[in-house]
Amino acid sequence: MLTLGRVAAIPVLIAAWYWQSPHSAAVTTAVFAAAAVTDWLDGYLARKMNSYSAFGAFLDPVADKLMVAACLILLCTRPLAAGPAWLAGNDWLVPVCTLAIIGREITMSALREWAASAGPEARQAVAVNAWGKWKTASQMVSLTLLLLVKDGGSGPAVEAAAVAGAALLLVASWLTVQSLAIYMRGLWRFMAAA
Repeated sequence: MLTLGRVAAIPVLIAAWYWQSPHSAAVTTAVFAAAAVTDWLDGYLARKMNSYSAFGAFLDPVADKLMVAACLILLCTRPLAAGPAWLAGNDWLVPVCTLAIIGREITMSALREWAASAGPEARQAVAVNAWGKWKTASQMVSLTLLLLVKDGGSGPAVEAAAVAGAALLLVASWLTVQSLAIYMRGLWRFMAAA
């Protein structure tokens, strides 16, 4: 149910982004942050209650990827609006990170589909690992911060949020590429034999 709520929140996120109101950044951030928290809560409750379903295992990562992709694409529609002079107005950072993150997700979807047909050892090579969890956490925090300052502003707190959000987005992008490399190394022997 929480997973379906995250999918349903995507149009709300988009509407809040384009809402012409001084509250747009706060509402957009709240929608995304709530989705991020429900992602964690959904996993926690499934483990605690030992309640897993094939549909949930399929939809949970799809919901996460759709929410992150929607947020990244929205952030690409305009340069960063807040932060110190070297950051405010930056129009390349988010698009480059977006390409890395979405490109990795598309590649991993294809790799997981291929691994599913290659046998249990190949499937194990692309099982979720700690790198993926750190990647997701850094994405969620960075995007929350960047949404919070999407309309600009001034002051030390706004600058700190913008710098932290941009820095964490770079970290998330690095973790994204690194996790892809780890998965590729794990699958290489299966791919070479195919």
